[in-house]
Amino acid sequence: MRNKYFVFSILSTLFLLLLSGCTDQKDTEIATISINTDSKYVSTFKDLNLGIVLDFNFKVNNADKNWVDLWVESYKDGQLDSNSLTTLSYGQSPNKVEKGNIGFGIINTNDESFAFLYGPSVKATPQKIDKILSGGSISGWDYAIGDETVKLELNETYLLGVYRESKGVSMRTYDLQDENEVKKMIDDDHLVYLLKLKIHNK
Repeated sequence: MRNKYFVFSILSTLFLLLLSGCTDQKDTEIATISINTDSKYVSTFKDLNLGIVLDFNFKVNNADKNWVDLWVESYKDGQLDSNSLTTLSYGQSPNKVEKGNIGFGIINTNDESFAFLYGPSVKATPQKIDKILSGGSISGWDYAIGDETVKLELNETYLLGVYRESKGVSMRTYDLQDENEVKKMIDDDHLVYLLKLKIHNK
């Protein structure tokens, strides 16, 4: 009887240790992100034919300590523009956990185009950009992460999405999770916008 009690005690202790380990791991996650193709932002853009939007579900732990940088790099004929197309930086939230939508959109009017970024309860002022689409080319845009939720690390830069215009009337596909493929896309296409994100302690 004593042996059975001893074995039961060991198993119970191991179970509690494993459970504690899983809880600690979850609590120490920096952030998670996933694509959100059915959000109200995406629906509104489609319904009103406003342009394009890349939308994500985003959660940051320790949001009271961490900062989030979101920006769009602009490349024309393989050359990086010295200034980001648009940027957004926010952090040190009053909440320990911050979650909501983040994304990048381009609004098209008859005469002008505007790029903007947004996060949970914050947004950047829309920036006027070159009119898209250029004549004699085709465009495309896509998410750079898969359908699964992605765990993000501190001080790592992540490519979230891409908008691009071809140099001609054809456009090939690239593996957006492969850095070399992304570089080739930048060289091959006329215009490339890269949506990027980084979390850090400021």
